[in-house]
Amino acid sequence: MSEIIEIYDDRLRAIVSPNASLQKLANGAVHSEGPVYFHEDDSVVWSDAHGNRLLRWSPTEGLSVLRDPSDYQSGNYRDLEGRLVACSSGLRAIIRREHNGEWKVLVDRYQGKRLNSPNDLVVKSDRTIWFTDPPYGITEPNQGYGGEQEQPGSYVYRFDPVTGEIYPVVTDMVRPNGLAFSPDENLLYVSDTAAFNIPGGPHDIRVYEIVGVARRRDRYLKNGRVFAVIDPGQPDGLRVDENGNVFTSSEDSVQIYAPDGTQLGKILVPETSTNLIFGGKEGNRLFITAGHSLYAINLNTRSVQQ
Repeated sequence: MSEIIEIYDDRLRAIVSPNASLQKLANGAVHSEGPVYFHEDDSVVWSDAHGNRLLRWSPTEGLSVLRDPSDYQSGNYRDLEGRLVACSSGLRAIIRREHNGEWKVLVDRYQGKRLNSPNDLVVKSDRTIWFTDPPYGITEPNQGYGGEQEQPGSYVYRFDPVTGEIYPVVTDMVRPNGLAFSPDENLLYVSDTAAFNIPGGPHDIRVYEIVGVARRRDRYLKNGRVFAVIDPGQPDGLRVDENGNVFTSSEDSVQIYAPDGTQLGKILVPETSTNLIFGGKEGNRLFITAGHSLYAINLNTRSVQQ
């Protein structure tokens, strides 16, 4: 058995081979975060969040700097047109790289007040952007430009780039951070990293049922509950595979949970993992940002989301 795979439930064997190996693809970042995969050139783009840069790796070209400075980009994602959508903790905004290469601010305010510092995001099949908004770019000197918090809390927002409508969908978490939809988009998983700098704060993943967001009167989430408490450390980024299994970063590993909340096992990572994305030509390669580096491991599963 591989020394990097810990199996707690036999269901893990169908997800990752016990003999799977973890590869380090690149290093040199101050703090790696928010990977996104581009199948067009088999590349991964990710944030050096504390180094204020955007990095890129490909098997043919290796490591390069894509944007410097990056206004403290954190989470990154592709929209349905293949454009890179990102959280900018520095600009306190959601930004998008247009097809001509220019960066555009999509939204930076709610009810006329500046957002805190968007941290991670996902794009739903209806083209809406869902993002978390903790205050780390305000409170942490290496994650943004500082400033005053104008929002009354740290929320998860749903933003429609077509209509410009934005509203909070999760308001009961302390420091929402990473997020991912279930394969059928009926569930939203959100990590809480409050324990990072709040003694006794949550370090768990919550799951919410999505209800009728297309109709204004019935647009919120319901039945929020704790899905899993993550130890050691806190959950940060997470992804869900085609069968609904949840992959989350933690201090020592990528932890894997079945849809029923059972922890199936771990992929041990030598640096503190922060985020992850499925990619590769077959869609079964898991790219992991951790510490100063980018890692990858081949799985027996893939994601329906990029």
